[in-house]
Amino acid sequence: MTKLAFYDLDGTLVSSNVVSQYLWYAKRVGIWRVVRALFRAPSWMRAEAKSRLLFNQMFFREYAGLSEHFLRSGAARMTEEVLMPALYPQARARLQADRDAGYELILVTGSLDFAIEDFAAQLGFSEVLANRMLFRGGMAQGELIPPVLAEKAKVDAVLAACARHGADPKLCKAYSDSTSDAPMLEAVGEPCAVNPSKGLLAIAEAKGWPVLNLK
Repeated sequence: MTKLAFYDLDGTLVSSNVVSQYLWYAKRVGIWRVVRALFRAPSWMRAEAKSRLLFNQMFFREYAGLSEHFLRSGAARMTEEVLMPALYPQARARLQADRDAGYELILVTGSLDFAIEDFAAQLGFSEVLANRMLFRGGMAQGELIPPVLAEKAKVDAVLAACARHGADPKLCKAYSDSTSDAPMLEAVGEPCAVNPSKGLLAIAEAKGWPVLNLK
């Protein structure tokens, strides 16, 4: 039977985050976009403290007005300058260990699909579950195409992937660093807290989940 290993991205495999990805693009458009992002950052932090879904809905508005060609054509370079340098030292070994054990690797992230496709390909992921930006007339609208991949939607995406691949969730793995991903971890038979936040560490200890440090 097919076995799947689901990996979160930010904080789990890399030390960077979706804001780092956006700032790379913003610097190439104009300093005003960077300044605006820094001004709005406290409101994003407050939103994330309440709900990862709310954070996504607020944060990705920053992409409004950027051209689809600019975003997609810059993704490979952004990967090399932002994502790959932020890859945790032990991440490749963990991914390889799961491959050697017969797992197919699936990346489950709130990042935008075009932004992490090159990263996922370089690390050998067979599938990417990510957020998608709405474009009209070749321009980003600052809106995500539903469902927004956060919280319960991540669980739904994981279970749908298991169904597509004919995999029993009880035989699958999931890795994350964040309390917001606890439901996703609970949806599989082998959850693992990676570089966990305080909240997730407490959950992992209470439930007897393994804790892994890839830093």
